[in-house]
Amino acid sequence: MTDDKKDFDNHKFINYWKNSSADDFITMVTLFEGNRYSWSLFVGHLMIEKLLKALFVQVNNDFPPQIHNLLRLAELCNLKLSDEDKYNFATITAFNINTRYDDYKMSFQKKCTQEFTINWFQKIKEIREWILSLLII
Repeated sequence: MTDDKKDFDNHKFINYWKNSSADDFITMVTLFEGNRYSWSLFVGHLMIEKLLKALFVQVNNDFPPQIHNLLRLAELCNLKLSDEDKYNFATITAFNINTRYDDYKMSFQKKCTQEFTINWFQKIKEIREWILSLLII
């Protein structure tokens, strides 16, 4: 083990990412219930990203990369992904970009109807449960 990893406490970092993700889950639900659909999906992306970073720490015993691409993070966690999983991770990653940048924001807000958001809200919750089931802490 290298000196920089000698004091690496993976449990501490896994719990950090899990706890932060749990806070984001509450925020996602609150925004959804307040009809702030695009922002709810944005926070859903953040929540999944943090869970994947917790899983990365568990699997790799290292600090997670500073990236936001959920598909890439899932691959770095050595997850076996179906084509549907890949599609879902890529789509949810786009929520991050579409909400963050003004040139995409307006069209994304129009896309985030109640029906669209309910569908993705449910998928995000299912992905959350899946990743949580993989975390040992």
